[in-house]
Amino acid sequence: MLKKIMVLVSMSLLLLVGACGKDKKVENINLTYVKSPLNIPSILEKNLKMFDKEFEKDGIKINFYELTTGPEQTNALAAGELDFLHALGGTSAIIAASNGVDLKITNVYSRSPKGFMILSKKDEINTPESLKGKKIGGPKGTILHQVLVGYLGKGNLKEEDVEFINMGLPDALAAMESGRIDAALLAGPVALKAIKNGAKVVSNGEGLTQGLVVTAVSGKFLKENPELVKRFLKVNEETVKYIDENFENTLKIIAEDVGLTKDEVLELYPLYDFNPEIREADIQDLIETQEFLIKNGMQENRIDINNIIAK
Repeated sequence: MLKKIMVLVSMSLLLLVGACGKDKKVENINLTYVKSPLNIPSILEKNLKMFDKEFEKDGIKINFYELTTGPEQTNALAAGELDFLHALGGTSAIIAASNGVDLKITNVYSRSPKGFMILSKKDEINTPESLKGKKIGGPKGTILHQVLVGYLGKGNLKEEDVEFINMGLPDALAAMESGRIDAALLAGPVALKAIKNGAKVVSNGEGLTQGLVVTAVSGKFLKENPELVKRFLKVNEETVKYIDENFENTLKIIAEDVGLTKDEVLELYPLYDFNPEIREADIQDLIETQEFLIKNGMQENRIDINNIIAK
């Protein structure tokens, strides 16, 4: 009898420990806040406290972190400092996953083939061939970089045929304005500012890339908190609906937040598709992006793109 009682007590303790492990309370959700080039959903979600309202009833605090480059974001996710990368370039997601970062793409954040541009203030730069030997500034390993390489390919040129200088968008704009570079890779309000200052669009990403930006979650967080991830995605879907149903207020909030006029926001808005559904064309775009990264020496290990899509 004593042995039976001891076995029952041991089993009860094991069940209790197991239950405690499963019911570990989430106190914080940590995510990136990236509002450039024109990430309307994120700007609304922060200004209108959309995530806060969804999770505060569970005592969960929402923490935003302004990490804007792909490596910064994916390194923080790998270190367990972030749960969601809310607006991560498709290129960065693939590179990180190929390097062993445990992430899953939950949805599309935006598509913007026309929003990623090659700009120049020099009239003679108007074809792929005219870029040969020229200095071009922009962020390496990004959608913009992909647009440049794709455009050069139309003229049977490679990246080695130009002098590509790795720099952020504001620096690229300043370098083009001062004449230190011949062309700049720009997007969003920075590109609009360049155009208003006399730059012309040499090319955009149309026909070269979908300009795919995604939302990714830590694989560990997804496994442990699938319901929280579903609710996170629900808020994002509601935000996209809010844009359509409250367009005037959306324009007002965005213009005030990013320092543009409502008319300027209206100029940029049509360049973006914020529908979060992952379509077959999106997966194909990620597959083609991986080929671009491998071909250009930015990715070593090939991965199965379908394995990084959250089921």
